[in-house]
Amino acid sequence: MKTSNTIRTVRRERGLTQEALAALCFVSRQTIVSLEAGQHDPSLVLALRISDALGASVHDVFKLND
Repeated sequence: MKTSNTIRTVRRERGLTQEALAALCFVSRQTIVSLEAGQHDPSLVLALRISDALGASVHDVFKLND
């Protein structure tokens, strides 16, 4: 099943750089780049960290595509 995310959009709305978001989530900037590009899906823990750092619900940031 494919997924999509709005990490880039929400991150920019919050005025965060990729580096800042990565630091908040304890991952590398490259991890954020990869997720924003849709190259990988995050673990559950990372999805929760990202959503929390962005001040959004998991459902607002990550979507399952049918």
